[in-house]
Amino acid sequence: MRIEEFTERLNQWGRKKVPFLFLVDFEQEKPFVCRLEDALAENIFFDINGVANAGRKSKKNSITLKKYQIPFRNYRKKFEVVFGHLNYGDTFLTNLTIKTKIQPDRSMRDLFDLAKAKYKILFKDQFLVFSPETFVRIADGKIYSYPMKGTLDADLPDARRILIRNKKELAEHTTVVDLIRNDLSQVASQVTVARFRYLEEVKTSGKTLLQMSSEIVGQLSIGYRSELGDILLHLLPAGSVSGAPKLKTLEIIKKAEQEKRGYYTGIFGYFNGEALDSGVMIRFIEKEKDNFFYRSGGGITTQSTAQEEYQEAFDKIYVPID
Repeated sequence: MRIEEFTERLNQWGRKKVPFLFLVDFEQEKPFVCRLEDALAENIFFDINGVANAGRKSKKNSITLKKYQIPFRNYRKKFEVVFGHLNYGDTFLTNLTIKTKIQPDRSMRDLFDLAKAKYKILFKDQFLVFSPETFVRIADGKIYSYPMKGTLDADLPDARRILIRNKKELAEHTTVVDLIRNDLSQVASQVTVARFRYLEEVKTSGKTLLQMSSEIVGQLSIGYRSELGDILLHLLPAGSVSGAPKLKTLEIIKKAEQEKRGYYTGIFGYFNGEALDSGVMIRFIEKEKDNFFYRSGGGITTQSTAQEEYQEAFDKIYVPID
C-alpha cells in the first residue's frame, strides 16, 4: 500500500468511525492498515494500553537474552559521522540506532505475552514491539504527545536527582520537546507543554530504569476525524527517534546508519471509532530467517561521548517483565 492510499484510507475510516489498526514504517514505504476486528486473522497480536485482541499466561515468567554486542569500532564510525555534523551545526540532536544480534530462550509469542508495556504488537511473527513511548493520542478534539528522552538505572544511588540534573539529558530532552511542540503546531492550535520532565519507572528482566517524559497537548479543528491520515503523516517520523532539525537530521541518519530501519522507530496504533492511541516502535525485536536482532539507540548531542552512547544502546536491550 502506498502512503497516499494509506492516508486516504485513514481519512475515510475516521470520517465513518470505522475502528482500525495501523502501522507506518520509519521510511513510510510500507504502511499497513486493517479493520480492528480483522487483526487476528492477519496474524497480528496487539495490546495497546489494555485494548488487546489476544492474551495468554506463560508458565515460565523469566526471559534470557544472549546478546552479541557489535564491536565498539563499528559503532564509533557511525557516531563520528553524526558528531561531525553536530560540530558543523547541521543538527542539534540526532537519534543514532544500531542492530544487535540476540538469542532469546523464548518464542516471539512467549515474549509478547510476557512483556509488560503500554504498546505491544507482534506483527505476523516478523517483529515484536514492547514500547513505553506514546506517539500521539487523539480524543475529544485534542491531541497529546509524550516524548521520552533520558534513561538511567533506578538502582543507582540518588538516581532521580542525577537524571534531573544531567546537563546532556536536559539539552536532549528540551530539544525533543521543542521539536514535538513545533510538529503538533502544524496540525493543532493552542499547543502547550502541560508537564515538563517527569519521571516514570520501567521494570526490565534485570533492573528498573528511570525514564524521563513530558506531556504536550494541542487543540484540533472541528472535523478532525476526517483528517486522521493527514494528521499522522504531517507528524512523521516521530521527532524523538529522528532529531532536529528533522529534514537535515534524517539525511544524517541515513548516512550514518547505512541501512533502512523499516518498522523500527515507526509508529503503530488503533482508532476505536472515537479516539486514537499510538506508540513509537522502540524496544524492537525482528526475525530474519532463523536469526533474531534487537534494535536500540539514543540521542546524540555535542555533549555525547561514543563510549557512553555505545553502552546506553547496549543497556537498552531488554524485555520488560514484572
